[in-house]
Amino acid sequence: MNIKPIHDKVAVKPIVKDEVTKSGIVLPDTVDKERPEKGEVVAVGAGRILDNGQTAPMSVKVGDIVIFKKYSPDEIKIDGEEYLVISEGDIMAIIN
Repeated sequence: MNIKPIHDKVAVKPIVKDEVTKSGIVLPDTVDKERPEKGEVVAVGAGRILDNGQTAPMSVKVGDIVIFKKYSPDEIKIDGEEYLVISEGDIMAIIN
């Protein structure tokens, strides 16, 4: 993948898991069409530009698993893979 977000943007590979019912039937993620709220950071921008012209460092790094607001990301496709582009401010937590 060749993507480099700008400023305070973060590129995330969504993590969606198939649900399994009690009887063992696998329900693919396309059943409910809900947007993912969790993903792995694959690229980060340089950081938000402050009023004084300096750049604030990013609080997430490549490889972090993050939780973000459901309707905040923009969806993009690169080489057939789906990615989400999110502002750093819309990321709510990093999962350890």
